[in-house]
Amino acid sequence: MDVVLTGTGSPLPDANRAGPSTLIKAGDTHLLVDAGRGVVMRMAAAGSMPGFLSAVLITHLHSDHVCALNDVITTHWVMTAGNAELNIYGPVGTARFVERQLSALEADTSYRLEHHDALAVGPQVKVTELEPGDAFDVNDIAITTAATEHAPVHPTIGFRLTHAGSTAAIVGDSIPCSGLDELAGGVDVYVQTVIRPDLVELIPNELLQDIHDYHSSVSDAAKTAARVGAKRLAMTHMVPAPTSDQYPEWTAIAAEHFDGEIVIGDDLTTISI
Repeated sequence: MDVVLTGTGSPLPDANRAGPSTLIKAGDTHLLVDAGRGVVMRMAAAGSMPGFLSAVLITHLHSDHVCALNDVITTHWVMTAGNAELNIYGPVGTARFVERQLSALEADTSYRLEHHDALAVGPQVKVTELEPGDAFDVNDIAITTAATEHAPVHPTIGFRLTHAGSTAAIVGDSIPCSGLDELAGGVDVYVQTVIRPDLVELIPNELLQDIHDYHSSVSDAAKTAARVGAKRLAMTHMVPAPTSDQYPEWTAIAAEHFDGEIVIGDDLTTISI
C-alpha cells in the first residue's frame, strides 16, 4: 500500500503545496482522502486520476479540505463517460455539501450533456454519511472511523485503512483525543496535520492567532505517535509551511517525543508500507 501526500498545504496559498489531500494506492484500488485545491493535478503526477478512484473519503467540511471536490466529481464523470458511480464517504453533512456542489455544476453538466453524445446522464455520485465507529470495505481495503476534535467544526472523523496487513491512519485536522489514539494505534504510518504555535505567534495576522486551539502542534503529533506505538509519523498541512532548510528543526522537535521514523511531507511524498 502506498500513501501519497498529494497535497500538504493549508488554507494559506503556496506555490509548492496543493491543498490537503492524501492518495491511497493498493493494487488497483485508489482512494482519495480529502480534496483540497489542486488535487486533480497532483493525482495525475502521482500516477492516478479521478477516473481511477474507488472512493473519496472526507474528514470534515472545512473549505481547504473540500474546495476541489467538484473538480474530482466532474473529472471522474467525464473520464468514465458517466458509466461509473463515484462513492463519497464523509461525516454527517457531506450529502448536503455534495448536493450543493452538483447544483453549482448544473450549467456545466447541461452543456456537456448537450454537446457529447457519449454522455447520457449527469455525474453519478453516491454519498454515504458516516458516524464515528463505522467500518466498511472498499474492495480489499478495510476502513474504520473514529471521532476527531476540531471544534467548532463538527462532526469530524478520521480514517484507519488496512490492506494486506499494512495500516495507515489519515486523520485530518484535530487536537489530541481518544479518537486519534484509536485510529493511530500501532499503525505503519500516522498522517497528521500540524502547526508550529511558536512560529504562528510571530505572524501579524489576527485570524491566524486563534488556530492554536484546534490543530495539533508538532509536539502534540509526536506525543500521540509515541503514545500509541505508531511506526512512522508523517507531518502534513504544516503552518507556517517550512522550507527544506527548516526541515531538520521541525524533525528535531518531533524527535524529542517520538523515536520512530519522522517524515516531513512535500507534495507527492510517497510512503510505501
